[in-house]
Amino acid sequence: MNDTLVTLVGHVATQIDFKETPAGPSARFRFAVTPRYFDRRKEAWADGSTSFYTVWARRTLALNLASSVSVGEPLVVHGRLRVREDPPDGDGVRWFSADIDAVAIGHDLNRGTAAFRRVVRTEVPLMDDQKAAVV
Repeated sequence: MNDTLVTLVGHVATQIDFKETPAGPSARFRFAVTPRYFDRRKEAWADGSTSFYTVWARRTLALNLASSVSVGEPLVVHGRLRVREDPPDGDGVRWFSADIDAVAIGHDLNRGTAAFRRVVRTEVPLMDDQKAAVV
């Protein structure tokens, strides 16, 4: 595939919007990324312009995201970059947005600690059901 994979480090800017859809669970949130650089004239660190991305998570990642992440938390997001152009509005202004189809999301451990809890699946795989029906 010729996807553009990116890794972003930033903060959760909005509540997680979680939905159950016919295709499976889906979640999205806005993600703020602010670069920092050392300003040699001022001899101090400074913030650059903040960029905002809409991050999309699907299936298990969406479920785990909704139960693990809150506004303001520092995250590392890895996924496919999608730049979308919306049709011109009434004034003829074209809008562009950057979306990330997340592959992996985690807390930024440079900024704090986290306690990982493995999700225990209680579903019986389809193959086991078929074996039980044959016996």
